[in-house]
Amino acid sequence: MDERMKELFAIGASAAVNCHPCIEHHLAECDRLGIDRAQVKAAAEVGLMVNRGAAAKTRDKLDALLGKAESRTGGASSCGCSS
Repeated sequence: MDERMKELFAIGASAAVNCHPCIEHHLAECDRLGIDRAQVKAAAEVGLMVNRGAAAKTRDKLDALLGKAESRTGGASSCGCSS
């Protein structure tokens, strides 16, 4: 696997685990290697899809173990914090 491919994988993985410093670092590496932003965005989108899938499975598991919440605060993408 070449360095360009490794950095694209790293962008996707960083997006999947919500690591903002990692995203910034690997984006700079992608820029240094001349990787097209469209490719970087596509790799990040794959990571975000993995993240959403994992979050949905976690919600299903929690609902199964604890029962569904009467109401949930915030939207599906909100943790309830003010950031």
